[in-house]
Amino acid sequence: MAGIFSGLEKLGLGNIGGGDLFEDPKKKETVVKKEEPVKKLSLVNEEDFLFDKKYACPVCESSFEVKTVRTGKVRMKNVDLDLRPDYSEVDQNKYDVIACPECGYAALGRYFTTLNKYQIEDIRSKICMNYKKQEYHEPTYNYEYARNLYQLALANAVVKKAKNSEKAYICLKTAWVIRGETQRLDPSADDYDAKKEANDAQERDLLTNALNGFVMARQSEEFPIAGMDSTTLDYLIAALAYETDQYDVAGKMISELLTSRTANSRIKDKARFLKELMAEKNSGQ
Repeated sequence: MAGIFSGLEKLGLGNIGGGDLFEDPKKKETVVKKEEPVKKLSLVNEEDFLFDKKYACPVCESSFEVKTVRTGKVRMKNVDLDLRPDYSEVDQNKYDVIACPECGYAALGRYFTTLNKYQIEDIRSKICMNYKKQEYHEPTYNYEYARNLYQLALANAVVKKAKNSEKAYICLKTAWVIRGETQRLDPSADDYDAKKEANDAQERDLLTNALNGFVMARQSEEFPIAGMDSTTLDYLIAALAYETDQYDVAGKMISELLTSRTANSRIKDKARFLKELMAEKNSGQ
């Protein structure tokens, strides 16, 4: 797990990351198969799609602003197999973490205000007391900064003993951010191969953790889980299992979805597509 938190030392949080990320003892080791690279994408006038939104920190009560994507201005051009939304104008996933620049508390938007007093105490003692404030004044988030925010959110989730689903969701969305960066690398750059290899390795680790965490959450948490109903989560687990070559898990989840009385036609269509992809892989082996 240390690799996921690599770089937190500069924020004063190098002590975060020891031990297991998820609390369920049933761990599954998976290997992610990376898809073929796609050509470089360009972002056009990203700043035009952002605005500064004000927040009040539930930990230190400071007021601050974060960059936020304007709702309805970006166009979704594609949805990846694991439900990652791919937008034309801006990589919206870069802006989904809310982080207090004063104390170091950070979380995904859906979890930012949902803290109890014990979690606040833990964050104050283990995050805020060690946090080194970082200055960032650029009009848009670069990928390095976005990754740092996600690392900070995951560190906070570990400290506040968040549900497995929250930690899994942070891992998934961090993988999405890294994938977005990889798409935008310049294949003609001298360091392209090295950068892509490093990104691929980090994405593998994160997708592996996301899969494990969601499987554990499905066994122990009540729905909705990370904003998903049961059939959406089952599909996501199937997709992550397929991407990580866990075909037994993927096949089991796909079969359950296709015979489900509650899964809608959209989810069943996605499950059928996954089944076809698995069949193609099996026939090619």
